[in-house]
Amino acid sequence: MKIFHSINDFSSTKKTVITLGTFDGVHIGHKKILERVIQNTDNEKYESLVLTFFPHPRMVLQEDCDIKLLNTIDEKIELLEKIGLENLVIHPFDETFSRLTAEDFVKTILIDRFHIHKIIIGYDHRFGRNRTADIDDLISFGEQYGFEVEQISVQEINEISVSSTKIRTALLDGNMTLANDYLGYDYFLTGTVILGKQLGRTINFPTANLKILENYKLIPQNGVYIVKSYIENKIVYGMMNIGFNPTVDGQNHSIEIHYFDFDANLYDKELQVSVLQRIRSEQKFASVTLLKEQLEKDKQIAISYLNDL
Repeated sequence: MKIFHSINDFSSTKKTVITLGTFDGVHIGHKKILERVIQNTDNEKYESLVLTFFPHPRMVLQEDCDIKLLNTIDEKIELLEKIGLENLVIHPFDETFSRLTAEDFVKTILIDRFHIHKIIIGYDHRFGRNRTADIDDLISFGEQYGFEVEQISVQEINEISVSSTKIRTALLDGNMTLANDYLGYDYFLTGTVILGKQLGRTINFPTANLKILENYKLIPQNGVYIVKSYIENKIVYGMMNIGFNPTVDGQNHSIEIHYFDFDANLYDKELQVSVLQRIRSEQKFASVTLLKEQLEKDKQIAISYLNDL
């Protein structure tokens, strides 16, 4: 997959089949659109192209916006690449870009820059200044400028439409089952292992302390979770605590992972941690001994869950 960090960087001799959007989460609804883009480029005349934006438009247009995103930009690239797309354009979203009228966007970007053959969009897509243009406007532009428009219907699970907003809500509620069902994969965190206080080693629960640099990344609700990572080319399972460690600290928010049957040195290494299921809320215990007893119980719950996979 070729990656371009501006619309102006892209060039091609072929016409393109395009979709565009923020694609936060690259969830099952997004995949339905993206797979349709690929299906429309199964000959040598056309190539697939995804236009997305960073930062998220709401971060630019809404004052004091505190939106947290499901993917960092690198995670989004990884997910899109797995789908098999040919071109990804990540355009810097700013106020100047937001003021483009719908027709200017179609003419200067879709026609002049991307040489559009067809655009495939979701059921609720809006575009142009103040998001005033919709599917009917896009169809009119297609008739005027000679490109095709295809609209993809909403993706539903149990008759409930899937959206990035609903996934964010599920994660903040600690509902990993719902979030992962909507995503179509296990939600994951990516970060670097930093040196912690090493208190876990004293109770036989050594942990890797994960530092996530991107402050816009959504962290699930505080609590204890069952997790999975690929480390040194093998799958390693464990459990993770998100929170303030109230029994021994209580001040600093942290993400700590204890891997089962694994004791390699992970300091300064990048980890990707898939979050499978939530076990419980974070608790404060009267002593470290009681904390250790609860961690043993958590481990047995995790092992039982993993044995049933």
